[in-house]
Amino acid sequence: MAFYQNLGPNANIKSLLFLMAGGGKNIVLLVADDLGRNVGCYGEKAVSTPNLDELARNGTLFDMAFASTASCSGSRSVIYTGRHTHETGQYGLHHDVHHFTTYDDIETAPGLFNSVGYLTGIVGKVHVGPRSVYPWTFFAETGSRDVKGYAEKCEEFLELAKQEKRPFFLTVGFMDPHRDGTRGGFANNQKYRDVSEPDVKPEDVEIPYYLNDIPEVRAELVQYYKAINRMDQGVGMILKHLEEYGVLDDTLIVFLSDNGAPFINSKTTLYDAGIRLPLIVRSPNHSKGVVSSNLVSYIDILPTLLDWAGHAELKGERLGTSILSILSINGEEPQWQNHVFGSHTFHEVTNYFPTRVLRTKRYKYHRNVAWKLDFPFATDLYGSVSWEGLRNCSPPVIGGRRLEDYVRRQPEELYDLENDPQEITNLANDPQYKALLLDLRQRLEEWQLKTKDRWLFRDGVSVVTVKQSFKEKMLIPDRFDFDSNAPGTTGGNVYQING
Repeated sequence: MAFYQNLGPNANIKSLLFLMAGGGKNIVLLVADDLGRNVGCYGEKAVSTPNLDELARNGTLFDMAFASTASCSGSRSVIYTGRHTHETGQYGLHHDVHHFTTYDDIETAPGLFNSVGYLTGIVGKVHVGPRSVYPWTFFAETGSRDVKGYAEKCEEFLELAKQEKRPFFLTVGFMDPHRDGTRGGFANNQKYRDVSEPDVKPEDVEIPYYLNDIPEVRAELVQYYKAINRMDQGVGMILKHLEEYGVLDDTLIVFLSDNGAPFINSKTTLYDAGIRLPLIVRSPNHSKGVVSSNLVSYIDILPTLLDWAGHAELKGERLGTSILSILSINGEEPQWQNHVFGSHTFHEVTNYFPTRVLRTKRYKYHRNVAWKLDFPFATDLYGSVSWEGLRNCSPPVIGGRRLEDYVRRQPEELYDLENDPQEITNLANDPQYKALLLDLRQRLEEWQLKTKDRWLFRDGVSVVTVKQSFKEKMLIPDRFDFDSNAPGTTGGNVYQING
């Protein structure tokens, strides 16, 4: 009974009686690293993912699930906090010199579930911090790709939950299929316990629309597919342990990826290749084999977990919505949300390119705040063999996108995804789309104000920062960038700040 003393201030009589009765709804959150939609159940024929395919057959596969940002630490923080990175301070990578961390006062999934008596744990990649803000009770961080070792740690966690008779929330952060630090490798050059390696040849792979069909890309995709398969085998091992412990039918299982594939034109971008990702949810209480086309954001994940656990009240002021109500609905729920937002500021500390996105079913609006900067290359992508091949192609294009358009963005981008799913033709300056552009811009800015996004800029200054710093009204020219040739605030359109 000693563990009841650890119940936090969010605990209530309902949760205490629930735990004393031995009840609880368990949660397993599986987070792949740099996995795009390169999964069998998402139509990738040449990659072998039998365990994820089976998970999808026994649950709900979301076809329109979106990360908020396309960077590892940032995306994980969104999953664990239910808030965008500009709300939490986890603007970029947590490790090494980059050193981005979450604000001390942000509530996170492990803290919230600790407070209502759950046993919380994480195995594998963590990549967020500080520990005081992400207080998993069972902490087994590792940079290993030994998925058998991951499964063994999960079994140790399950045994602890069994002994303490507590409901549990277990997160598993796979290292795969992230690159391994070599120029073209994915850590396939060693033997792994109880893991078989698929026979994949360069001619077998499918070239994603955002890449070119060149030998260097095919060679790296072979290694990428093998790493994906290894991660899938790890998923299978963990599911087996859940079954052995008799908790599979009491457990909500959520599988997703943190960001898109580790290739140029995908990871670190808010194009769909970077943020439209796999999301599979298996709930014992919902229908099997469901394919949902509803728009879902990663800010919806934490509210969903809290709802499943019977603690929806802990959602607080988070903007996300629990998706439990749509798990059994094939296709689209008419009353569901019709847009999602994205927020990217950094990847590495040297990769500064703040971008905000609004995506509907048909249209995508990008606001590139620092558009005069060249779009930065992440270190692992720049050093890759595939990029070496792509940059030497003639003409210089990546997939269908001109390299010039990838490196040098416009202040605004607008795409008709029904007619241009690859986001190639920017309609932002097309007079026919002016009304739509203004509408999406306004909706994005309203969201930025609601979330206190300091990257809402007017006349080269942060509107939110100015608003919070001064009590008096202030007029700012209604333009994105400062104009040194016409600096005045009289005449023309102005933007009024009310302190």
